[in-house]
Amino acid sequence: MATVSIVPSPNRWVMRQTWSKLLFAHWPVPPDVLRPLIPPTLEVDTFDGQAWVGVVPFYMSRVRFRYMQPFPTTREFCELNVRTYVLPKGGKPGVWFFSLDASSRLAVQGARMAFHLPYYNAKMGLTLADQQVTYHAHRTHRHARPASFDGCYQPSGTVFHSQAGTLEHWLTERYCLYAADARGGIYQGDIAHEPWPLQPATAEIRLNTMAQASGITLPDTAPLLHYAESIDVQAWYLRRVAVS
Repeated sequence: MATVSIVPSPNRWVMRQTWSKLLFAHWPVPPDVLRPLIPPTLEVDTFDGQAWVGVVPFYMSRVRFRYMQPFPTTREFCELNVRTYVLPKGGKPGVWFFSLDASSRLAVQGARMAFHLPYYNAKMGLTLADQQVTYHAHRTHRHARPASFDGCYQPSGTVFHSQAGTLEHWLTERYCLYAADARGGIYQGDIAHEPWPLQPATAEIRLNTMAQASGITLPDTAPLLHYAESIDVQAWYLRRVAVS
């Protein structure tokens, strides 16, 4: 059976949030390396035959569910995800998360239960000096594989919107995620936001074992870097999709 993908009603969003001080750090990885780490009902998406893994630190703020007041401990926190890109048959190109570390315990618990996502508790921090962001993360989740990130990054050029057909557009303009439950059921979660206000970036990454914790060895090459100052996001609940 092909993937059943339904466009969510624009009036049915359930959560709003703002992502800021965000770094996209991407490395090329052979698709065969990622294939065993992705459910067999999803295809590893590639650009010119090459798969990519992203390590994405950022700050989450203004988090709230529709019709509810924000919880003090989940309104804002640091988050860092490790991701790649997938393409189900007949479905919408999306993001697959290998891990998502966050500094809010309540957010981690809620996301693991409600969204089938591999969230982990972590000790994290972000400091600013002019345009430079210094960011650190150390996973503290019980029984989880150790993972850490330490580095600094900053924008190095003017804001631009990526053009369709380019690698930048393929990497960043993704408007859904896919997740799997314990029985292998596949779920799709849609998001909506304006096109990414990207900037070229520079970074000094002193420590990065985030992908390694998921069984991925990143190449010993400089990553492709992009920065985004801020973007407002709407999100919908996950819905189960039928895949062949």
